[in-house]
Amino acid sequence: MKFFQKIINGCVSFMQKYLPEPFIFAIILTFVAILVAMPVCHQSITEVVSNWGGGVWNLLGFSMQMALVLVTGATLAATPSIKKFINKLASLPKTPAGAIALVTGISAVACWLNWGFGLIVGAIFAKEIAKKLKGVDYRLLIASAYSGFVVWHAGISGSIPLKMASDVNELAKDTNGVISSVIPISNTILDYHNIIMVALVTIALVAINSAMHPKGDNIVTIDPALLSEDDVPTHAPLQSTPAMKLENSRILSALLALLGLSFLIISLFVKHKAFDLGSVILLFLFLGIILHKTPIAYVRSFGKSVSGAAGIVLQFPFYAGIMGIITGVGASGICLGTVVSEAFVNISTSTTYPIYTFLCAAILNMFVPSGGGHWAIQAPIMFAAGEALNVDHGLTGMAIAWGDAWTNLIQPFWALPALAIAKLNAKDIMGFCLIDLVVSGIIIIGGLLIWAI
Repeated sequence: MKFFQKIINGCVSFMQKYLPEPFIFAIILTFVAILVAMPVCHQSITEVVSNWGGGVWNLLGFSMQMALVLVTGATLAATPSIKKFINKLASLPKTPAGAIALVTGISAVACWLNWGFGLIVGAIFAKEIAKKLKGVDYRLLIASAYSGFVVWHAGISGSIPLKMASDVNELAKDTNGVISSVIPISNTILDYHNIIMVALVTIALVAINSAMHPKGDNIVTIDPALLSEDDVPTHAPLQSTPAMKLENSRILSALLALLGLSFLIISLFVKHKAFDLGSVILLFLFLGIILHKTPIAYVRSFGKSVSGAAGIVLQFPFYAGIMGIITGVGASGICLGTVVSEAFVNISTSTTYPIYTFLCAAILNMFVPSGGGHWAIQAPIMFAAGEALNVDHGLTGMAIAWGDAWTNLIQPFWALPALAIAKLNAKDIMGFCLIDLVVSGIIIIGGLLIWAI
């Protein structure tokens, strides 16, 4: 046990010393990509800079979707009914280990349902426990809330499996005609292999996070007073004007929610359209509107939640630029993303292919922490190679998705919203997440291997 604690303390100390602020991390990755692309792809500095600049604005639409998933999920988590439920749950754990276990489990389940919702609910829940329970390590509490994020891309808001279940024409175009029909979520997210992997990863994280709780003087707690926040007003003011009556009209909120949810039901169950990323956003948007009860309450809560998306707004153009470097082609005709992907493809067999696809996605994720970015880079190569090796398209897609999610445990980009809520820095939690990376990686690789057999 002492040896295990030494490993944990070493990981925490290492991350504290060497992990920079996430924006600095993005800057460093940008120049690493430039320095690698030039010799590997035989590109001039002019070509690389042009590829970077040409990619900066290529993910604006996807960035908006990601921001909306996050903000609508956060706004839903801030509704009075859900906050009341979280407050009751926070009173359940009586020991630090129990608190860590509960936060981890709830975060994983919530992230599987919706990654933006899960990130925010986990952080809010962890803060609420920190207010109530003495002796719990606050850093590990927030790390546990973030660790559940590793299952998001295997869940129902996963962008790659939802992309595969959407427009067949887009699929054919993105995969150079390899995929000629949509891949339903029954072959990806809801495949029993994937569900078992999610369950095993969640159970393992619950166990390992609980075991990582520091002892004695190594415990870092926080004054509950530092975590208090002013609640967003949800009631109508005493004085009332026609404008105020409209702003505080429950009827308007109910009618709007009825409109949006009716459209969603018609799309899914009458027109049989896929439950894609847009559907997830609509669901959480209109559930949030009806649970906040009045339009003005939703507006205020939404405005408060927007701050959590600041990191996405600032950093996504830079990661889009990195993606431009990785996907850009110069006079040599060589693309860095293709070089990396083909290197893994060349050493693969039909059995090992999903594992190498997973590892390839995990490496690329450090430079392009975006499911959409991974799709753009890997889909044309990986699905063609998988087809040649007779690997199921659903398995190939989920291998990419798991790889994208896995290294998020040490890529601080997606931790930004949770860290903003917790008032911590990435270096405070990433040492614990490094241990989670190793444990979850063993399970995921084993699961993909069994799926491929």
